[in-house]
Amino acid sequence: MNDTTKPTEPNPPAEARDFIREIIHGDLQAGKHSAVVTRFPPEPNGYLHIGHVKAICLNFGVARDFGGRCHLRFDDTNPLKEEQEYIDAIQDDVRWLGFDWGKHLYFASDYFAQLYDWAVVLIRAGKAYVDDLTADQIREYRGTLTEPGRNSPFRERTVEENLDLFDRMRRGEFPDGSRTLRAKIDMTSGNINLRDPVLYRILHARHPRTGDAWCVYPTYDYAHGQSDAIEGVTHSLCTLEFEDHKPLYDWLITNLPVPAVPKQYEFARLNLTSTVLSKRFLLRLVNERRVRGWDDPRMPTVSGIRRRGFPAEALRQFAEMIGVARRASVVDWAMLEHCVREVLNRTAERRMAVLRPLKVVLTNYPEDRFEEFEAVNNPEDVGAGTRRVAFGRELWIEQDDFMEDPPKKFFRLSPGKEVRLRSAYFITCQEVIKNERGEVVELRCTYDPDTRGGSAPDGRSPKATLHWVSAKHAVPAEVRLYDQLFGRPDPGAENDLVEDLSETSETILSPCWLEPSLGGMKVGTQVQFERLGYFCLDRDSTSERQVWNRTITLRDTWAKVQKQT
Repeated sequence: MNDTTKPTEPNPPAEARDFIREIIHGDLQAGKHSAVVTRFPPEPNGYLHIGHVKAICLNFGVARDFGGRCHLRFDDTNPLKEEQEYIDAIQDDVRWLGFDWGKHLYFASDYFAQLYDWAVVLIRAGKAYVDDLTADQIREYRGTLTEPGRNSPFRERTVEENLDLFDRMRRGEFPDGSRTLRAKIDMTSGNINLRDPVLYRILHARHPRTGDAWCVYPTYDYAHGQSDAIEGVTHSLCTLEFEDHKPLYDWLITNLPVPAVPKQYEFARLNLTSTVLSKRFLLRLVNERRVRGWDDPRMPTVSGIRRRGFPAEALRQFAEMIGVARRASVVDWAMLEHCVREVLNRTAERRMAVLRPLKVVLTNYPEDRFEEFEAVNNPEDVGAGTRRVAFGRELWIEQDDFMEDPPKKFFRLSPGKEVRLRSAYFITCQEVIKNERGEVVELRCTYDPDTRGGSAPDGRSPKATLHWVSAKHAVPAEVRLYDQLFGRPDPGAENDLVEDLSETSETILSPCWLEPSLGGMKVGTQVQFERLGYFCLDRDSTSERQVWNRTITLRDTWAKVQKQT
């Protein structure tokens, strides 16, 4: 792995693309830094979601554009919520997105000893103290946005007493929650984050990486900036919710003997319609078994949309399209879908599949005869070539492609009407077979042998072209149709989020029938089922039964919006 990621193709001038790049360009021009170092700092307490994609693309993209490097650092300061499963999944997701941190993989836990020693520096300088207030009391003493806080009765302990108590906290003499280490700043500050924030708390919990070596753990606010300084990060890029934490970030950097002075810059986080990007709520969905897991294709997690079939290229393109801004806004989910369609239209090969099958018997086609037709794999990519598709007397077509008593503008198959079968023949419906419930179960049709390949010598051209699958050669499958997880664009606006979950977010169809070339595909294969949408082969597939997830439909609502504006 390389330490730097160079652009693989020309980029627009880096300084002109957004305000973050303008800042970095200016810093380099002024000689403030000789190289750019950024970092992506996830907490390993859940899976990455699509909101993280924006931060990943920004941090790694900035490093790429300016010839610098981006670190992957896990801010693992809370052993009660962190798991190795999350650490592994996050690394896998970042790699899948196409980014490489090289040898620069770090953990805040790598710095626990240094962070502890720096906490002692603050105590010796009279800038930190051990407090005996409970968590509830600390909140009470902190005040409100309109009322100043009050000093803790333990705020004026001597340096010697604080050093002794902090050492005893470190050696495990006190129970969880009985004492904390707090910075001594200003309980009357207009910024609540500066009202003597907690730097260390007691947690007798086993850490995924350090085991039982520690029973006091730094808070995120304390560990974050100092970890940046240790690693030589030049530009610490955070979302806007950390803007009020910046004065504390700077205060700690100023009052500690850190080896570097990183600067924090904030940008607007990603907000999407019909989507919730709260790890707490996503965990609830998983724990309550309302989804199949963190990688359920309906989840807005990177692993979920990856399993659904969203290409990494489309996510990078989406991040580029929405850009980086200071002000928060809501992005239409349709914009993401537009990016997905653009990529898959170029890259996904076409195949035929029937999801709601209706049997067609060609009564004038020989029973023992089979032939093959040549079909184009991708009309957008000449290099994708062609494939051979088997054809026989009995076929499957979609139920929706037939109506016994059609309205005027229904151009698909109906009694006496002729349609084209993709790449094969023209057929005409002659008879409709129903079951005892009056449901159509079979169509008896005739084919025109002079229309082989889908064209007629006399130049006639049916208004409808249907996809089909040879019943004799078809591969059975289960197909899962996915739609929005929530039934409204602003989930939670009026109800509990769970109440807004859509009952139609997943529809399972089985048996479905696929053309034989789809047999033996690898998990993750992405194809377009002609006329139906883009689909991805799921990991639940077995040698006996394939499972396909619908990635997205063919309709592009965002493209329509763009044309209208």
